[in-house]
Amino acid sequence: MQKWFEEAKLGIFIHYGIYAVEGVSESWSFYNGRMPYDEYMKQLDGFTASKFDADKWADLIEKSGAKYAVLTTKHHDGVALWDTQFSDLNVVKKTPVKRDLIKEYAEAITKKGIRLGMYYSLIDWSHPDYPSVYEGGKVPEDLSKVNKFSSPIDGIQDEEKWNDFLQFNRDQLKEILTNYGKVDLLWFDGDWERSAEQWDLPEFKQYLQSFNPDILINSRLQGHGDYKTPEQGIPITRPEGPWEFCTTINSSWGYVPTDNQYKSLNQIIRMFCDCITLGGNMLLDIGPMEDGTIDKRQEDILLGLGEWIRTHEEAVFGTDEGIMTRYYLGGSTISKDKQTLYLFVYDDPKENVCLKGLSNPIKRITVLHSGKELTHEIHGGVPWFNIPGTTWIHMTPEDTHEQVTVLKLEFDEELDMYGGSGVVVSHN
Repeated sequence: MQKWFEEAKLGIFIHYGIYAVEGVSESWSFYNGRMPYDEYMKQLDGFTASKFDADKWADLIEKSGAKYAVLTTKHHDGVALWDTQFSDLNVVKKTPVKRDLIKEYAEAITKKGIRLGMYYSLIDWSHPDYPSVYEGGKVPEDLSKVNKFSSPIDGIQDEEKWNDFLQFNRDQLKEILTNYGKVDLLWFDGDWERSAEQWDLPEFKQYLQSFNPDILINSRLQGHGDYKTPEQGIPITRPEGPWEFCTTINSSWGYVPTDNQYKSLNQIIRMFCDCITLGGNMLLDIGPMEDGTIDKRQEDILLGLGEWIRTHEEAVFGTDEGIMTRYYLGGSTISKDKQTLYLFVYDDPKENVCLKGLSNPIKRITVLHSGKELTHEIHGGVPWFNIPGTTWIHMTPEDTHEQVTVLKLEFDEELDMYGGSGVVVSHN
């Protein structure tokens, strides 16, 4: 696993495509029959990217505190944002854009030192060879329920066409992996419509690694990915291994002007803290408008998140996941040397913040954003059995940050949490 990914903490996801023209749901609109395919594809004529400025995007991503970015090079609708030689269905040939947007994005992101990620849909509901087989090669009993965009509606499979489609994917991915400098991360989507065997795994993954042995691949590769990507619901328990939580700022991935169900900045910061508490990253999505500009509400969230991260940088970067909620009813992270514990205080305390099971003496407690030193007292405990008491940190609303407050607890020794038998237990 690439160490940079686990250290990154925050990435920005970008869903940009012709679906922004009418502000409809990306690809799913026609697949689920909410609009005719031809009407969906008419959006090609209105896609201009007239104010698309990749440097502005990169600047915003940098200011958000993110260490990597992932852009939709091609969604399930098959419309490529680059000048692919393997399909006419791309923004250079079929839209007023007439430019390779992936090239501009890759250059701007790389220039800023942000890790370069590319989203690519394995499925292509516009490609004539794609609906040639069924998932796992099994013909469904009820053909009336088959969607014509993803499988044959007549019950006859064509393996040759399917192999042609796999070659098409390989060819397009070769362009992405060789024409735009070093790609750090491939973010796949759509693996669920075919089996690992049909996707030609693990050979397909080895093919991708032949262009860059260090490339990271998300989990949507039928069990052959490098890290997990839970979507929209923050994990309740920590996923095993490296992971990232991908989520939207409102309810939509792409730009939907009627979607005003925005999460507040405070909610986004809390969600971010929850992710890093469990040792994961957050991949926060923006959906640029058709012309390439970003809705001010989305921009403000990114800038606000970045401001909070910069203020609390030492609690975010270079830290490991925190202690279990049985010890502290909130989020936390731990410094690499394990001599500092950072507690995330989400709400305004009445008079105290409570920490249970801490076996170490505390050297100092400070409020990270202000530097103010706080006092504490310890009640209870059974010293002759090495059972620690309860630590009460004196803190009132006047000590808090306007979003999420971070308390910094420093120790002379490594952090030691009581595990019920006097033994330190892993917090995983």
